[in-house]
Amino acid sequence: MEPAARSWRRSSSSHSLFQFFIFSLAILLLMLNVPTVSASETTNKASRKTYKSFIKKACNSATYPSDCYKSLSKYAPAIKTDPEKLYRVSLFVTIKAARKTSLSISTLWRLKGLSRTERAIVRDCASTISYAIDEMKQSLTVMANIQGADHKSELIENIRTWVAAALTDEGTCTDEFDGQKVSYEVNKNIKKTVLNLSKLTSNCLALLNTLSNRS
Repeated sequence: MEPAARSWRRSSSSHSLFQFFIFSLAILLLMLNVPTVSASETTNKASRKTYKSFIKKACNSATYPSDCYKSLSKYAPAIKTDPEKLYRVSLFVTIKAARKTSLSISTLWRLKGLSRTERAIVRDCASTISYAIDEMKQSLTVMANIQGADHKSELIENIRTWVAAALTDEGTCTDEFDGQKVSYEVNKNIKKTVLNLSKLTSNCLALLNTLSNRS
């Protein structure tokens, strides 16, 4: 990642954080909205089936299809059959997982008896996951400008660059384990959660094709 890109990322963090908060709030409100039984219930069920079929078809092109569908199908009423909403929710889910991963890593600082190697792994992983979160938030910022844009294909490539950078940072974290002896606790709280995060990020990158095909 070029220094200029890092600087731009930091300067835009407040804007992207606000957008992420608004979108997260919308998703939360939708999930809390319990539907009532009405005459249109059959139609609603048919619609949900259509929405889930759309998500499943899109996830078939993902790197990890089953993980993709599992993470996105619960948001079917928000996504419907809109590729842009599909990708926004995919980013939302991935950023949420990244924050959870970051929290898991931070708990390791309280562990006693960590070796010098383990502390170095914890420190480096904390930094790279932080970078990954910032990069995915930047891709969310770009997504906010994509609707109706004349240069849509260029924006999609910008999104691809940010998400690919996040995936690289996550890989850098797990690479720290190569040839190193670490405790079960460190392995469980870092390697496992980061690998799960990498699956979501990889799926997010693959789902960009749903946008590229419409640009």
